[in-house]
Amino acid sequence: MSILFVVVLFLIGFVGSFLSGMLGIGGSIIKYPMLLFIPQLFGLAAFSAHEVSGISAVQVLFATIGGVWAFRKGNFLNYRLIMYMGISILIGSLIGGFSSSSMSEDTINIVYGFLALAAVIMMFVPTKGTDDQPLESVRFNGPLAAVFALVVGIGSGIVGAAGAFLLVPIMLVILKIPTRMTIASSLAITFISSIGATFSKVATGQVEYVPAGIMIVASLIAAPLGVQFGKRIEPKYLKALLTILILGTTIKIWLDIF
Repeated sequence: MSILFVVVLFLIGFVGSFLSGMLGIGGSIIKYPMLLFIPQLFGLAAFSAHEVSGISAVQVLFATIGGVWAFRKGNFLNYRLIMYMGISILIGSLIGGFSSSSMSEDTINIVYGFLALAAVIMMFVPTKGTDDQPLESVRFNGPLAAVFALVVGIGSGIVGAAGAFLLVPIMLVILKIPTRMTIASSLAITFISSIGATFSKVATGQVEYVPAGIMIVASLIAAPLGVQFGKRIEPKYLKALLTILILGTTIKIWLDIF
């Protein structure tokens, strides 16, 4: 493995994990295409789709750990929200994963496309006043949070992708969770949902351990830095960045469908 290959992998992991910590997403929607195409641009060995998904799954696990650790102080983590949504999304992803074998690929992609479209529409809904409430006094409908997380988990399990970019709009718009708490809690929920994906990828031999190890190191450095950078940015700008990212993801999903 050349020095250039190590540097390229490290930078891919660093960029994706920095955004993960800053915006509360797992980062696979960024790192997946980067891993698939960037090494080839430098004339380096190309990863297969299975290898990319395996490396991404492991890397997301560690990126979210780093992000959650950086958010451990300051009341940003809402443990009640994490419990309701984390358990539900884990159950949903297992249901979706097992049921996907009975669905056609077109059906799976269309279902996920509509979920993504709903997410991007929600990001344009005004949430005035949400970020003004004290973090210690935030209240939300627990059963409703669990139902939405279950639906996202099923969709994510069917498609085999992370659902953080779907959870964030739900938390911001429907549950009225402040932006910074949404970002922190979303990282914790994504960590829970990524446990099953990581286990299955490792168990089925889809993980290239050396590249994954390089990206894990990058994740543990970059995710906390992303958290600290995000804390200095006004919530409205963080929401704008999230909107752009979710919009881009939605466009890509629908382009793949057509």
